[in-house]
Amino acid sequence: MPKSKKRSNRSAGGRQKTIQPFSDDDSSIETMSHCSSFSDAASFAEDGAEVDEEAAQEDFEFKLKGLLELTMDKSAKTRQAALEGLKAGLSSKILYDFILERRITLTDSIERCLKKGKGEEQRVAAALACLLCCQLGSGVESEEVFKTLAPVLKIIISDRSASMPARQACASYLGLCCFIATDDIEDLYMTMECMENVFTKQYHSEGGSDNASALHIQALQSWALLLTICHSSEVKKKIDIHLHKLPRLLSCDDVNMRIAAGETLALLFELAREADADFYYEDLEPLTETLKALATDCNKHRAKVDRRKQRSVFRDVLRAVEEGDFPSEVIRFGRERMHIDCWVKRLTYGVFKELFGSGMQFHLMTNGFLRSIFELGPPLLLDAATIERMKVSRDERHMNNSAAFKARTKARSKLRDKRADVGEFF
Repeated sequence: MPKSKKRSNRSAGGRQKTIQPFSDDDSSIETMSHCSSFSDAASFAEDGAEVDEEAAQEDFEFKLKGLLELTMDKSAKTRQAALEGLKAGLSSKILYDFILERRITLTDSIERCLKKGKGEEQRVAAALACLLCCQLGSGVESEEVFKTLAPVLKIIISDRSASMPARQACASYLGLCCFIATDDIEDLYMTMECMENVFTKQYHSEGGSDNASALHIQALQSWALLLTICHSSEVKKKIDIHLHKLPRLLSCDDVNMRIAAGETLALLFELAREADADFYYEDLEPLTETLKALATDCNKHRAKVDRRKQRSVFRDVLRAVEEGDFPSEVIRFGRERMHIDCWVKRLTYGVFKELFGSGMQFHLMTNGFLRSIFELGPPLLLDAATIERMKVSRDERHMNNSAAFKARTKARSKLRDKRADVGEFF
């Protein structure tokens, strides 16, 4: 799926001046101005709301400034807490103007934490680097961030002394940063080569579990994501190299590795058929037999949860390989809907959802760059009150879930009672 990249027209959400982001933390800030000179109640409420929103935004940015300063603290715990706070802020709001003014400072802070920090600090710093690129959108600024931080991320990925969670995060977010920021084809191919050097080690693990399999999974996912924006000729080259080797990973002991390999195979078949309508895979029959076995796996030595997850995924993978079919799903956010109708969109949505977490729906509504990736058009012009009405409170969600649970319990109880009655007559 091609990305829309226009340097002269930055599509970052922060350019939409009429869009007011929301945050659960901001709702508790009482900063309305009480002026007795306004006699009109309607105008008073409107002006008060504007003052409240402006004051809340200023307070929020003031907190972010304090967190940015704390990323330079000597204490590792303090730096990590500051990075977590910045990550939460960038995940929940559009802060283009704020970030643009402090882009170099933010980049330097992230680079320092990646080099100086260990483990969890490096993991959060890598995520923050990716959020920074998402906020800036596809343009010169985000490309400069990528060029500064990519070498550091690559060093951590290949550093055996670094913690495994940090290496996994760097592999995941390096690929996503490259997907967002780079326009240089050489940077793209070099990043893909870096990922290949990692996950191809799993080819030689002889089907057993590897201590680094989680790292290999993230590298494989990042490589597949970058493959979706490559030229068709490069896609064909990569498919020729890896399509015959990836089935080896279906026999790994790690269920997540098997699932990652299966989803990547489905993606490769989809890309191959898009590039060549007459695409034919010679070893299709043995591959489908393997996929059928995984889609109906009943081995008792594997955990029930793992078997259930594996069967669900591989039923879809089998349909993709045999028939070129994809089970479409609908993502609802605000007043809009997005159809996930191919493996490319499914992978892309999954990667961004992992990055934004609970802020994914808000960014789908307001982040122009993210909307351009999924071809959603420009953001709808929603005011703060409308956005607030679309939010569902935690208590309301809990009540809805409780009501649904009670309804299911009653329905099942009635069904059980009927079965019991039938048994008494015979």
